[in-house]
Amino acid sequence: MQRRKLLQVGAAASLTLIAVGGGLVLMRPGTPADELSADSRALFAAVAQAVLDGALPSGAARSAAVAAHLERVRQTIHGFAPAAQTELAQLLGILCTAPGRRLLAGLAAPWDTATVDEVQQSLQDMRTSRFATRQQVYHALRDITNGAYFSDPSAWPAIGYPGPREL
Repeated sequence: MQRRKLLQVGAAASLTLIAVGGGLVLMRPGTPADELSADSRALFAAVAQAVLDGALPSGAARSAAVAAHLERVRQTIHGFAPAAQTELAQLLGILCTAPGRRLLAGLAAPWDTATVDEVQQSLQDMRTSRFATRQQVYHALRDITNGAYFSDPSAWPAIGYPGPREL
């Protein structure tokens, strides 16, 4: 390959990356203001069903439990420091795009169509990844999910927690 052609290909690739990166920044599918975006809700619903498999009820009650859980996730995130909320919004923005979902989570299917088994495998792959970033993403998703779920007093009897002591 001639030097001129190599420079042209390099310049074209750079411009493409800048355009795609700029588009992703402008898209911002993470967490707008006080609410979870539809994409973020789909992500946390999929993660909740994978992490809490066996703890969530079945049938129609499952949909109601996941909806209530998503509200607790929103409240949990709202309680974070502003800097942590910003970082989480950036992470969710990346995970809610197809390239980010594939690269960070290793999940081919969109969050709203992925099966529980696919999401569980994705989480397991992130947990055992040799890359610290993927492990951190796993821990963030799992910790937010578990924290939001077990903040609900109705979940306590299943784990044998009697609740806080009276003071």
